[in-house]
Amino acid sequence: MTDLAVRGDQSAGLWRERDAELISPAYSRYSDLVIDHALGAHLHTVDGRDVLDFGCGIGVTNLGHLHPAVVKAVHEQVDRLWHTSVTALSPPMVDAAAALVAVSPEGLDQVFLNNSGAEALESSIKLARRATGRTEIIAFTGGFHGRTYGALTLTASKARYREGMGPFLPGVHHVRYPHCFRYCAHRADEECPIARGDEIEHLFKTTVPPDTVAAIVVEPLQGEGGFVVPPATFLPRLREICNQRGILLVCDEVQSGFGRTGRFFCVEHTGTQPDIMCVAKAFGNGLPIAGLVATHAVMSHWHPGEHGTTYGGNAVACAAAIAVIDTMRRDRLADRAARLGARVLQRLRGWRDEFEEVGDVRGLGLMIGIELMRGGRPAADLVSSIQRRCVERDLLILTCGIDDNVIRMLPPLTIDEADLDRGVDILESCVREEVGR
Repeated sequence: MTDLAVRGDQSAGLWRERDAELISPAYSRYSDLVIDHALGAHLHTVDGRDVLDFGCGIGVTNLGHLHPAVVKAVHEQVDRLWHTSVTALSPPMVDAAAALVAVSPEGLDQVFLNNSGAEALESSIKLARRATGRTEIIAFTGGFHGRTYGALTLTASKARYREGMGPFLPGVHHVRYPHCFRYCAHRADEECPIARGDEIEHLFKTTVPPDTVAAIVVEPLQGEGGFVVPPATFLPRLREICNQRGILLVCDEVQSGFGRTGRFFCVEHTGTQPDIMCVAKAFGNGLPIAGLVATHAVMSHWHPGEHGTTYGGNAVACAAAIAVIDTMRRDRLADRAARLGARVLQRLRGWRDEFEEVGDVRGLGLMIGIELMRGGRPAADLVSSIQRRCVERDLLILTCGIDDNVIRMLPPLTIDEADLDRGVDILESCVREEVGR
């Protein structure tokens, strides 16, 4: 009997045993749920549970699971064409690139498609170095850009990702991200020196001559590092520094893009114009597609054969991406995320007065983080306990932060408002039970 034939007869426990036997231990899971199927904001397990999904596969299923427009587009494409790679031109690839350009910041008008966020970041490093003739890259502590070697070199959110993996890509330097809640002592009405660029300027004076720097790589809203919303002056200041020094600004919108923060892309909140923007995750709503979009002036430094991909721009994934963008524009889902997110944030910020462990609540749109502290120190154990309680009560939430002390909320942008409220109710009850112990 085949695996498919026996699937319905196997318990969740047996699937966990088979997973432990067959799947690399490198995977670290947020729960031991075994998912059979999913729809909208709901995950349905093999043992009959209905779990609210506030993780979206780590910010991927922004339209929810099995959105009908994406399902229709994929089914239609499967019957026409799957794959050509670079052997020929593909209309779905051209149309996906056109759809991405249509929603990207002004001036970003040429696309390279690949498969994952890490690949997009790897590509951005190559392109920035090729376009500038320079070698050095500046990134930020708390940043997460992927697990392949170049992307991992940029990543500085957790030391365990890098342990035993070196040596890394040369020429990458890190400065602090303006996480004011953790790093800064200035008053709310005072300028943040990190956001002002003081640490970058210090790096230029002491370690890295600015005329050797090819790119500054930044998440407009830091994800894995703790869902950190920087001061509004931060990205425009990076743009100024790059303009002054001939450096390219690379914005990693892999998690913050496609309506998640209440704008199609997070850089729109400050009107910042990247030279290169990396996208992935929600681009295909679960199908593997990613890419970088850049100006013609930058992209033209690549010549045929200097970069490539086998599966990037796969026709089926491109069909999904086109449907995603069309649906988001038609249904104004970025606006919906902004509206629902503002309502959730207002409620969550009230928790700071009720629970002393809630140190900070922050976010844009439906990309929301709750940082928990105890005795002035990051409360990772508390966050872990709350997350487990939520899963027991059929709510899947994720965690993040350099110290693993941030609850992150990433519900679908299409979520029913009653489900959204019910999820926050479950989270609040779990917080209340844990902090009251």
